[in-house]
Amino acid sequence: MNQPSLFGPERGGAAIAHIDGGSRGNPGPAGYGVRIEQPDGGVVELKEALGTATNNVAEYRGLIAALVWAGQHGIGTLHVRSDSELLVRQMRGEYRVKHPGLQPLHEEARRLVRQIGRVTFEHVRREHNRHADRLANEAMDEAARTSQPEC
Repeated sequence: MNQPSLFGPERGGAAIAHIDGGSRGNPGPAGYGVRIEQPDGGVVELKEALGTATNNVAEYRGLIAALVWAGQHGIGTLHVRSDSELLVRQMRGEYRVKHPGLQPLHEEARRLVRQIGRVTFEHVRREHNRHADRLANEAMDEAARTSQPEC
């Protein structure tokens, strides 16, 4: 007989999330891209135009999108790959989050990490993050189109 856990619903499944965010102008038209690879070979791509924001805000928004998706899909183990050394080191606790604009995003990301269970972070070179970079650029293109005044 299986007894339900006293610690909440059991989570399972694993995934790898490649995340990227950027802005043109820093701050400028910003967006993020996320590519999530599942063990069964399935791939999920997420992107969003953010309007005007900084590179670091866009990176955190991409991370939060990946974490929200993982939480909604019962992922219990998530490996995050990012070309943002700052974000990776901040999420690992190696760097403090000094910028007041990033502190609430960092706290939200940490809260989501605790809900998932096991989340690891890896810094990768940009060329190993091409799909997420492509999605982030598509989102930045959309942000740039929507922020231009109409004639």
